[in-house]
Amino acid sequence: MLLAIDTGNTNTLFAVHDGEKWRAQWRSATDSTKTADDYAVWLTALLTMENLKLSDIDDCIISTVVPQGLFNMRNFARRYLGVEPFVIGENVVLGVEVRIPKPSEVGADRLVNAVGAKVCYEGPLIIIDSGTATTFDVVGTDGAFEGGVISPGINLSMRALHDASAKLPRVAIQKPDQGKVIGTDTVTAMHSGVFWGYMELIDGIIRRIKDEYGRDMTVVATGGVHSLFEGATRSIDHFDPDLTIRGLLVLYERNLAAASSENKS
Repeated sequence: MLLAIDTGNTNTLFAVHDGEKWRAQWRSATDSTKTADDYAVWLTALLTMENLKLSDIDDCIISTVVPQGLFNMRNFARRYLGVEPFVIGENVVLGVEVRIPKPSEVGADRLVNAVGAKVCYEGPLIIIDSGTATTFDVVGTDGAFEGGVISPGINLSMRALHDASAKLPRVAIQKPDQGKVIGTDTVTAMHSGVFWGYMELIDGIIRRIKDEYGRDMTVVATGGVHSLFEGATRSIDHFDPDLTIRGLLVLYERNLAAASSENKS
């Protein structure tokens, strides 16, 4: 079985694939101070609830935008899984052309998303990944990464309102009741401002990307808060929560096959 790990700035996704389907997925708050032992204890308990155990896992692939946490995650794979993990950006061939002046600046998660999208959708594509930041990535018809846009995530925007304003409370992100725009108290006004402001940001950036690209494009959304957008914007064609882990699976299979071919030769 494969353990796929996608570490973002806010959350880390762990997913187990048995060769035919995803058996389980869990999210944990990203914490770069967690040790290999912490990961082992936490995952052992979760695997047990799915009638699985650490010894069932015989390979691991990691994508991370938090480099300081990679050391402990790699140690976990070595010590508790007995494998040398595939790490995006280190020992994994992406098979994706990066058509920007400084390819090394592109986050691993954005390239993995490009791979995951290309196997399911016809290009050119705009991929929206909503997390701590919200990224809008352009993927060409041939699957090449062609650049994109990075903006603050919706949770970051809401947190900034609270942190920078003495009288504004910390509130959860939610869609205003019945789609209303005008808030009748502080909380509903905050909900409306952040939510609808974010929807306008999404629609506006998508429109501008399409105008600049000069072609019709398919828009795919993924990430931790992508479900908030459903029914609120017509700019998004597909909502795909498994986009990143699909990309990790494709890259794992691609690199495993390449390694097997090299060994035979």
